Amino acid sequence: MTFSPAKTARETASDIGVAARAERLKRVPDDKAMLRAVAELTRDLGTANPRIFWSDFLFSAALGYAALAVAILAGPLWLKLVAAAVSVLALYRAGGFIHEVTHMKHSSVPGFRFGFNAVIGVPLLVPSYMYEGIHNLHHARTRYGTDQDPEYLPLALMKPWTLPVFILVSILAPFALLFRNAVLAPLSLFIPPLRKLVVERYSGLVINPAFRRRPAEGEARRNWIWQETAASIWSIALLTGVFTGIIPLNAFLIFLGIVSAVAVLNQIRTLVAHLWENDGEPLSVTAQFLDSVNVPPPGLLPALWAPVGLRYHALHHLLPSVPYHALGEAHRRLSAELAPDSAYHSASYKGLPGLAFRLARSTMVRGA
Repeated sequence: MTFSPAKTARETASDIGVAARAERLKRVPDDKAMLRAVAELTRDLGTANPRIFWSDFLFSAALGYAALAVAILAGPLWLKLVAAAVSVLALYRAGGFIHEVTHMKHSSVPGFRFGFNAVIGVPLLVPSYMYEGIHNLHHARTRYGTDQDPEYLPLALMKPWTLPVFILVSILAPFALLFRNAVLAPLSLFIPPLRKLVVERYSGLVINPAFRRRPAEGEARRNWIWQETAASIWSIALLTGVFTGIIPLNAFLIFLGIVSAVAVLNQIRTLVAHLWENDGEPLSVTAQFLDSVNVPPPGLLPALWAPVGLRYHALHHLLPSVPYHALGEAHRRLSAELAPDSAYHSASYKGLPGLAFRLARSTMVRGA
C-alpha cells in the first residue's frame, strides 16, 4: 500500500486518530518533485550575510539589556512590566541566534560564535556548546524522531499531563543552569564520576531524557572548555555579588524572572515546532518535513514567538544550511513553483493556537 504525502499531511486530528496518523507517517514516501525543487530553487541562498547577522543580533541584545535595566530601575509598576515584556522578546530573539551558530559556516561570519557567547550565551547561561554537537543530531536522517534524537519526544502520543509539565519545567531553567555552572562544573573537575554525569546529562539543551551526550573532541572540545569556564566564572560572580549585597536581590530576581520567561517562551515555541506524531521509527525526509511546522506570512505574531527563521521550521529541515534571513525567500519561491497538491504546502499552519489545540487534543484522546 502506498500513501500520498500531501493527502497524509492534510488529514487532521478529526479525520483519524493520532495513532493512525503516526502509523501512516512512517509509510510516507519521499516527494521527489518537492525535494528536487528545493535543491534547484535555493542554490543561491546558502550564504550568510554578515551585516544582517551582526546588526540584527546586536540590536536585539542591546534592546533586551536596555529594557532589562529599565525593568530593574524604573519606579512605576506598569513601566517595569512593559520593560520586562520588551526585554523578554528582545533577548529571546537574540538568544535564537544559537540556532544559527550551530548551523552556520563560521568563516562566512567571522567571530560570530565568540560574539554570541560574549553577549548572550554566557550572560544568559546558555553558551553555544550546549547546542552545538546536539542540534545536528536532530537533523540526522536516521535519528529524527527516534530515541537517539535529543530534541524529540512523541508528545502527541503521551499523557495529557506531559504538556503542562513540559512547559512548567522550563521556569526552573535559570536556577538549574546557575547550579550546574557555579557548583557542578567546578566540582566535576575533581570528581570524575560527577564529570561523566555532567557531560552526559547536564551539558545539552535537550528534551529527550533518554539521551546521553558524548564528550566532545578536537575544536569542539576547546570551544566547550572556554565557554564552560566563562559560564562558571560568570555564575559564581553573579551569586557572590548577590550574597555579598553588591548585587541587589531585587535586581537579581528580576533578571532571573526575565530569563525564566525567555525559557518558557522558547518551550512554548518548541511545543509547536513539530507535530510530535512519530512513535520512534526512522522516517523519510518528506515525512520528517510533514511532522514539522511552517507558520509563514501573512501572520505577524510568529515573527515574535518564532524569530530568527524559526517560523520556517519545516523548511529548515529541508535546508538546514540556509541562513535564517534567506528562508522567507526560499519559501516564496517554493510556494509559487510547486503544484497545489505538493506535500510542501501541507506543512504550513496559521498560528500557535491551532497547533497547540491540535497537540492538546491528541494527548487527551491518545493519553486518556
